[in-house]
Formats: sequence, structure tokens, C-alpha cells
Amino acid sequence: MTGPATGRADAEPSEPNAPAAEREQQAGATLVISLLVGSAFVMILNETIMSVALPVLIADLGISVSTAQWLTSGFLLTMAVVIPITGFLLQRFPPRRVYLTSMLLFSTGTLISALAPGFPVLLAGRIVQAAGTAVMVPLLMTTVMRLVPVARRGATMGTITIVIAVAPAVGPTISGVILSTLGWRWMFWIVLPIALVAFAAGARWLQVAAEVRPVPLDLASVALSALGFGGLVFGLSGVGESARGHALVNPWVPTVIGVVALAVFVARQLRLQDDGNALLDLRPLAHRPFVVAMVLVVLSMMSLFGVLILLPLYLQDVLDFSPFVTGLAVLPGGLAMGLLGPVVGRLYDRLGPRRLVIPGAAVLTVALWAFTTLGHGSPLWMIIAFHVVLVLGISLMLTPLMTDALGRLPRHLDSHGSAIMATLQQVAGAAGTALFITVMAVASQSPTTGTDVGGARASFMVAAIIATIALPLTFLVGGGKEKAEAVPA
Repeated sequence: MTGPATGRADAEPSEPNAPAAEREQQAGATLVISLLVGSAFVMILNETIMSVALPVLIADLGISVSTAQWLTSGFLLTMAVVIPITGFLLQRFPPRRVYLTSMLLFSTGTLISALAPGFPVLLAGRIVQAAGTAVMVPLLMTTVMRLVPVARRGATMGTITIVIAVAPAVGPTISGVILSTLGWRWMFWIVLPIALVAFAAGARWLQVAAEVRPVPLDLASVALSALGFGGLVFGLSGVGESARGHALVNPWVPTVIGVVALAVFVARQLRLQDDGNALLDLRPLAHRPFVVAMVLVVLSMMSLFGVLILLPLYLQDVLDFSPFVTGLAVLPGGLAMGLLGPVVGRLYDRLGPRRLVIPGAAVLTVALWAFTTLGHGSPLWMIIAFHVVLVLGISLMLTPLMTDALGRLPRHLDSHGSAIMATLQQVAGAAGTALFITVMAVASQSPTTGTDVGGARASFMVAAIIATIALPLTFLVGGGKEKAEAVPA
């Protein structure tokens, strides 16, 4: 079963006009991948588009900073809950149906957000958006493996990496431009027609052949995953509200529930994976290089998303910059991360991970300590410079860590390792956002004045301390690109 975009791109055509058939097949694959990349760009952009808008939403909706941050952390947390299910979806349903469902969810969530009369409905819209976004990235990666020949996969994945890295970077800038000329609802009204066009294009052109089988979905694992990750982040974000007497429940209650649920979730996966029915196979955690890299990636993502949330609040509430200027201020660092991806990848091929990760962690730590020196009169150029340096450190860490960690796993564990890494990245982003906003709320002088210098400095200091503690772990990263360890299936 082959066709322009339906067969495997690395198959050998047997017809006399093989070169023409191969060119047609490659053109079809390029069309499909371009459609998926464009859709992923628009969807991933929504992860950070709300960061600059938080002060506006706090004033317009009459909510606290700790409540408003759920528009970002709730998005990330939903992705963390849904991503482990994507392995089941891609085995059970054809890619075209998964894509259309993903775009339908995203479009519906965008419409709900645009029409939201208040915070609860807006948060619901963001959660529906996130459910669609979570499915898109694994679908994109799986499709590349099916349609792109081995010889061209590196270049294709490099392009995808740039797009995925730049999307969160330009989110705050686009948000700033929209907020300076239109209302916050237009962040959704502008995206909605683009999403609908992508949906229509997918219905017309997306045809990818894939074998499907009736894989069972363990609903108990899904529920435990949602309860575990949700309880942890909800409890963490509730600490700030509790300190001011605003929390509805003691934050330790959902935190303990989350820890217990995750413990039961892990025990259940260990039992189910022997039969091949686990929602999230945990055997990659038996590989020390993978675990070390995973811990460092989690800490890096906590720092990245924490700063992405804290910096706009600091620029607007403390330095009184407009949303437009705030968006432009964070753009250079975000673009630098996207542009550094291919460069760091080539350096990894030459030097291995350790020579990049150790200096990257050191640069990240120095940048975070530099952020703790900011005050009322800090010049904008200095803040931008600190942000670019921080992004440089994270870029030197993320690409080598993820490439090395997944490259050391046996082939049969690749997909499970990717799912674990992707899930924990989203949880780290949500936890980092909640942690730093909570510290800022507790350290601020008044709950009615928003972010102040004391709260911002306290949050940056917590991030710097975490980075300092993580620095010695980088010396456990391997020095070369070793083959995967032999671990029984």
C-alpha cells in the first residue's frame, strides 16, 4: 500500500519509472510534514502566548497572580497528562484521524477561550487547547520516522527542532503586539482561522498509511496519572494562596494525594509492562545515563518556564514596561534558543555531551544568580543580556542531554523513553511555574500590588539555588556517545 504520502518513504520502488515514483513520494511526504510542522508551530506557540498577558488578565478578570499562572501551568499540566496516552492513540487509530481530532480539540479550545466570560471558562478553553496540542508533537515525530528516509531524517528533525524552539519564543512577542493594539481575546480570534484552515488542509491532503491494532487502554492508569501530576502542581501553587489565607483547601492535602497517586501509578505500570499493556513503560529508568539526563532536563525546564513567567511580570509590574516592549524584550533570548539548536547538535556530534553540558550548566547558574541583582532601576539592555546568557546555558544542556539519553536506550525502548522525557518536561514546566510564582507571592509585600522587587528577587534566588545544586550532577554525564546498554526487554 503506497502512494504520494501513504507508503514508507524509504521503501525501494520496483516500477520502471522508479525515480519519478520516488520523487512523487518525497513530494507527498514533504507536503504532509510541512502541514504537521505548521500546525505544531501554531499550537506550541500557545504554550507561552499567555505569559505577557497575565498582568492584563489579572486586572481585567480580578484574579490573583497565583490564580492567573494556571493559564500557563494548567496548559502544560494537561499536556503532561495527555502525552503518555499518545502512544496508545497512534497504535490504535490512523494518523489522519488522530490529526483531525487534535486540530478539532485545539480549535474548539481556542473558540471557548475567545468567548470566555471569566477565568473558569478561559481556563477550560486552555485545557481543551492543550489536549489537542499534546497529541500533535508525538504525531509529528512518528510521521517523520514513517515517511523520511534514514539519510534525510537528521536534516528534517533539525528543521522541526528550530520550529518547535522558536514557537514558544515568539509567543510572548506576538502576545505583546496584540495586547498593545487589541484586547486579550484577539490572541484567540487571530489563531482560530489559522487552526480551521489547518484542519481543512489535513482533511484534504493528510494521508499516511499505518498499521493499527486494538491496543487496550488502561483507564485506571490514565486516572492515576492525572490525579498524581495534577495533585502535585495544584498543591504547590496553593502554597502562595494559603500564605495569604486565600486557599480553599490546605495545599498539603492535594500534594500528598498527588504523591500517593503517582506511587500507585508507578507500581501499576511496573506490573502492566510485563504484558506490554503499560500506559507508560518505565524500563528506560533502569538506564543510569537516561536517569541523569532526565533529572538535568527537568531542572533546566523548570528554570526556563519559571523565567518565562517571572520576567514578563517583573518587566511590567516593577519596571512599568508595556506588554509590547515586554514581548520584544524576551524575543532575542527565545530566537537564540531556536538558532542555537542546529549548532549545538553539530557540536554534540564532534564533542559528545559532557563538554557541552558542564559549561552549559555553569552558564545557566551564573545567569540565574545575575537575575537576583535586578532592581527598580535595572536597564532593559541588561535584562535582555541576562536572558540571552540564560538561554545559551539551557541550549548547551537540552539538545545534548536529550539526544544522548535517548541514543543510549535499546531500540525497543525508544518510544517509551521519548514519552517519559516529554511528559516530565511538561510537568517540570508546570511545577517550575507554580513554584516560582508561589515564592514570588509569598515574598511580595502586598497581595494587591502584584509583583515587586522583593518577590522577583526571591523567585530568581530559588531558581539559582536549584541550578547550583544541579551543577555537580553534570559531571555524571557520559563523555562520549556510547552504544545503548544491554538491558533485557
